[in-house]
Amino acid sequence: MNILILISHPIQYLVPFFRELSRTKGINLKVLYTWNFGVESTFDKQFGREVKWDIPLLEGYRYAFLKNRSPKPSSDFWGQINFGIVCELKKEKPDALLVFGWNGFTNWLAFFTAFTAGIKVFLRGESPLNQELMKPAWKRFLKGFILRPLFSEITKFFYIGSENKKFYEHYGVPEEKLVFVPYAVNNERFMSTSKLLKANRKELREKLLRINDNSPVILFVGKLIKKKRPMDLLKAFEILNTKYDIHNTALVFVGDGELRPTLEKYTKEHKLNGVHFTGFKNQTELPQHYTVADLFVLPSGPGETWGLVVNEAMCFGLPVVVSDVVGCAPDLVHNGENGYIFPAGNVEKLSEVLKKILEQDKEKLGAESFKIVGRYSFQKGAEEILDIMERR
Repeated sequence: MNILILISHPIQYLVPFFRELSRTKGINLKVLYTWNFGVESTFDKQFGREVKWDIPLLEGYRYAFLKNRSPKPSSDFWGQINFGIVCELKKEKPDALLVFGWNGFTNWLAFFTAFTAGIKVFLRGESPLNQELMKPAWKRFLKGFILRPLFSEITKFFYIGSENKKFYEHYGVPEEKLVFVPYAVNNERFMSTSKLLKANRKELREKLLRINDNSPVILFVGKLIKKKRPMDLLKAFEILNTKYDIHNTALVFVGDGELRPTLEKYTKEHKLNGVHFTGFKNQTELPQHYTVADLFVLPSGPGETWGLVVNEAMCFGLPVVVSDVVGCAPDLVHNGENGYIFPAGNVEKLSEVLKKILEQDKEKLGAESFKIVGRYSFQKGAEEILDIMERR
């Protein structure tokens, strides 16, 4: 059973999934990339620096890079123009084509080519309904006008979580076309690394943060950009210091971006102690920072379609706090059990739930996180895809 995958570029979160599919008996996989971002050192506008991931991205599965004829390669619709997809589909003659998203010229070219050739098309997107409903009605109407005809031709939709499933249903996709293929990270790698690093937690806290082992550490990992709302977390931390008189806590921002100077200026002007900015950290460096933390926070607004850093944090047994806009919130965060969900942009409420977790048994909350994220794995996704192919 031959499956061809079309995706923009090698994504550090998804490459392990492709490897898992490749070693699944009964599946012959090939991945087609339309852009080489992340393989070579490439400037990332949001990080504000050159980025090249330090983990293998092109090992353990078959792949090819389609020639990109866009004058300005990017993640925008016209940033990937790859006419070679037509020849690849004719040459490979796959049993199914799995397309990641619909926001690129090449994706639409692939759809039309596959439909014409009678190739089954599977679609995987990330859009959550809660964020879709925030858009103006006219935009949703126009989007529905474009997507409903496309969706009617798709064989199966691989939804990543409950809000993503609701998105497809909102645009007319019937239940029988929807298959749960969980959004996951490399659980095996992160969980095994966590086990190894845990014994050196005290030394790591001293090395990375120069803090006392008893001081709780609140962690943020991601780009310091408006979508992520890092200032909300910084202000909530300030409230912990002033309103709740909690001073023995550290706040660590792992990442870089346009808001870093603003955050650092606010920290200095408001004389906030215990705030650390580590800058950009690559994939092999992140586990150390998860290890030294006591809880993880992702306060993002619209645009955070899932938030895989939450999966990563949960693999390290951390309680998690996310905004109600973050796509993974209803699936991964169970209020009072492994963390809390707060209204996006509500700094006071964020400070309240941070205080609540700091006063609770963080190990118990973290253990529940570890248990929940275990159900979101690449193996589960591979099994679902194989089952669909066998029943075709």
